[in-house]
Amino acid sequence: MLWMKWKMVVDSLRGRRRRLPCSLWFLLLFAAGGLVLFIHQQDLSEMVQQQGPGVKLGSTPRQSRETLSTQDREKSKSDNYPDHQTAEGILSSPIPPMQFPHFEKSRETAIPGSREQDIGSLHVSKRHRKLLKTSPPISHTNSNVSSSSSSSLSSISSSSASGSFSPESWKKLSDILEARRQLMKEMCAKYKSSISRTITRHHVKHLFVEDKYKLLYCQVPKAGCSNWKRTLMVLAGQAANTQSIKHDTVHYGHHLKKLDSFDRQGIMHRLETYTKVMFVREPLERMVSAYRDKFENPNNYYHSLFGKPIISKYRVNPSWTALKTGSGVTFKEFVQYLLDVHRPVGMDIHWEQANQLCNPCLIDYDFIGKFENMEEESNFLLRWTGAPPNLTLPSFKDRNPTDKRTSMQITQKYFSQVSLLERQRVYDFYYMDYLMFNYSKPFKDLY
Repeated sequence: MLWMKWKMVVDSLRGRRRRLPCSLWFLLLFAAGGLVLFIHQQDLSEMVQQQGPGVKLGSTPRQSRETLSTQDREKSKSDNYPDHQTAEGILSSPIPPMQFPHFEKSRETAIPGSREQDIGSLHVSKRHRKLLKTSPPISHTNSNVSSSSSSSLSSISSSSASGSFSPESWKKLSDILEARRQLMKEMCAKYKSSISRTITRHHVKHLFVEDKYKLLYCQVPKAGCSNWKRTLMVLAGQAANTQSIKHDTVHYGHHLKKLDSFDRQGIMHRLETYTKVMFVREPLERMVSAYRDKFENPNNYYHSLFGKPIISKYRVNPSWTALKTGSGVTFKEFVQYLLDVHRPVGMDIHWEQANQLCNPCLIDYDFIGKFENMEEESNFLLRWTGAPPNLTLPSFKDRNPTDKRTSMQITQKYFSQVSLLERQRVYDFYYMDYLMFNYSKPFKDLY
């Protein structure tokens, strides 16, 4: 009996020894599978490293496409942005990011008395400034039109100037104008890089066309636009001289063509090939000039359309006569209207920001002139474009001729009627004009 039990124990041990190799084989297979998986993962990680940063193991296909499209956009920024037309007829030429230009001789070339800052030492405030308005696209054409119309000012030979410009003065003014264009590009790249790159009819509605001399002039009211329109009419052969053209003929005679009257192809052709011109003025001085012209002199249109709602909203206990006529709007009331986000009546071209009127971040202007040096710069432009040598920009003042021209001294007098906070807010309202066109602060207590 004892022997039988011992035999059963020995047989059971022998059976376990026979099954032991199966367990070992299973463990070996499991280990081999783990080793293969580990090697496969190592191969994948090496492939990811070869593809470069931005593609991560386990990322979704959507993430990879976004990364690649971002890389494509970055690559496109390094190109030279040649103008081209797509299948839909939309021209693309985005503004590339630019380094701030350094003009070592800018102090030497600054125009005396122009209140134009030294471009090389321009300091941009760190406070956050909100852009006050944007314009929705109306119809699609494209974006920042490059200046292919004619060669740059710096490449024009001084021999093309008339006797009124010496080679030295021609070169000096050319450098100043080119510096303004470069500064404009820098400001646009820094502050308006996110705007739509589409030029619409809305963006060119303030540009006047002179086809004979291939000029596009963007009007900025209170910056010499009446006399420039007279000059364009003479260039177009519609008048013998500028002195004979009356103010109402200039503004209401419809003698000049506007760029938005052409079809898309005509608009883009002229933007690409014509000389594009705009003149600007110290922003607060221009604003005071507009107030004096429209509200301190008889003007039924502005008194009725703007004066009535301004007096109604901002004047305490207005008289019945003031409400009926809209006459007598004070400068403080005008400032209150301008700063009100819920204005009782909309904006007007005479005090709208110049950068909103002419859209220099979409349209690459060949010539950015200054009202403070209007005569010299206008005649420079006329000689540059090949206008008749006897044609110069007129300087007469045909509206309210007895009024003194608005100067910075007069501007400061008007702004003494408002509070420091209101002065600051008006400066903030025109802040982008101050930056883009390089005007210094008009008051020392502004920040």
